[in-house]
Amino acid sequence: MENNGSRLLDKEKKKIVFGITSLQLGGAERVLVDLTNELSAKYDITIFSIYDNGELKAEVNKNIKFKSLYACKYEELSKIKKIWIPIRILLFSKFIYYKNIRSDCDIEVAFLEGPITRLFSKKNKNTKKIAWIHNDMKNVFGNGLKAGLKKLIDQKIYNKYDDLIFVSKENMSNFKELYKNVNSKKLRVIYNYINKDLVVRKAEKQKDVFGNDNDKKIISVCRLVEQKAIDRFVMVHSKMINNGYKYKVFIVGDGPEKERLQKLIETENVADSFILLGKKENPYPYIKEADYFCLLSYFEGYGMVLEEAKVLNKKIIITDTAAREAIEEYKNGIILKNNEDAIYDGLCKILNCDDEMLVDDNYEYENKGRVEEVINLFEE
Repeated sequence: MENNGSRLLDKEKKKIVFGITSLQLGGAERVLVDLTNELSAKYDITIFSIYDNGELKAEVNKNIKFKSLYACKYEELSKIKKIWIPIRILLFSKFIYYKNIRSDCDIEVAFLEGPITRLFSKKNKNTKKIAWIHNDMKNVFGNGLKAGLKKLIDQKIYNKYDDLIFVSKENMSNFKELYKNVNSKKLRVIYNYINKDLVVRKAEKQKDVFGNDNDKKIISVCRLVEQKAIDRFVMVHSKMINNGYKYKVFIVGDGPEKERLQKLIETENVADSFILLGKKENPYPYIKEADYFCLLSYFEGYGMVLEEAKVLNKKIIITDTAAREAIEEYKNGIILKNNEDAIYDGLCKILNCDDEMLVDDNYEYENKGRVEEVINLFEE
């Protein structure tokens, strides 16, 4: 009797499918894993991933189901397949959706922009459709013919969703400006959730990650892509080193810009003080032991890694992007104007006047209410 009762309770849980490109290390991916783990006791959850890979897959609760479209890892694909697969998803999205995704679920959530949002937009009777937008859609696709085509396609797609969730107010505002024909009643902001206890535990797993180096240390954790403006950071750092400043920059992350950035670092003769550490499955000890955390991007959707830096009570330096919303009530953050001269002047002042950025020891990170907002969304 108990087993039958247990099965009955499971059947009564709402079934929710979350879609994402992969579970590689990344802000949206980190949020998805933490959020679904938190919700998995209340809901019957499936994560559908385009690619069956990613370091974060190992952290998904065992009671969460996992499905993928391609068993291969993205990084193992040939250049042709990396181009062809997104085109195939665009051209044959209806066929792919009905064959691989559609089920008798209550809610489908496209948790990232791009191919997964196009896939999940297909009709499924009595299923609520939600799209989560993490990036600044006004800037992420750039300009030109390709950007224009994506805008045209995606405007129709977003109109098929019942709710559009944004991770910052600025993202939502820029989306409205870009997609003027999308029903604004569908739009709302829910700030990202992370498991703060997990961040703290992981930060304690390694000690002395920088060895006995006594120089001031600035760290950033990000994908090595153009948006993150690491090349601009290299040029600012080179100028500061040439003007007598002594400190080090460490960048945790990988991406398509890595080779170009390493060449720039060597050309500027700062290889001993501007260090690309590569991808780290556990970046938190590096964040904890650094003196400052920075995110000096050209634009941001929100900057999820800032939440992690706040959990670890770090001094935070950012450029003026939508990421400012992450530190609005955080006393230990500084926002610099988004240009090379302002970043140079700001970093010089910070390194000269460190006592003006004292750690707020009374700060206590709390974001539990964000889970309640998601539950309210699902129960509407």
